[in-house]
Amino acid sequence: MVAAALDGLPKQFGDLMKNIAVLVEHDRGPRGLLGLYQGVPLTSRTTNYAAVLPDRITIYQQAICAICDTEAEVVEQVRRTVIHEVGHYFGISDERLRELGW
Repeated sequence: MVAAALDGLPKQFGDLMKNIAVLVEHDRGPRGLLGLYQGVPLTSRTTNYAAVLPDRITIYQQAICAICDTEAEVVEQVRRTVIHEVGHYFGISDERLRELGW
């Protein structure tokens, strides 16, 4: 589901994603989170950004499954969570992502 969500991103966004790992944790993760972006957003990178470990997006399987009743809801929530976390990679704040519906 995560791979399908990533594959569903517009090509121009996928082409810009470099040095990032996307992981699925099978536990609940931190309270209240369905996913987590850790790294340096593209908008914060400077010319000194080099030789760093990949940024990381983690998707928390049990947290998503706990709020969904059907497989179709899980698929949609995974897609929404992946898009939300990718938004952070591009430097979009939680507030702005909520305004945009993500």
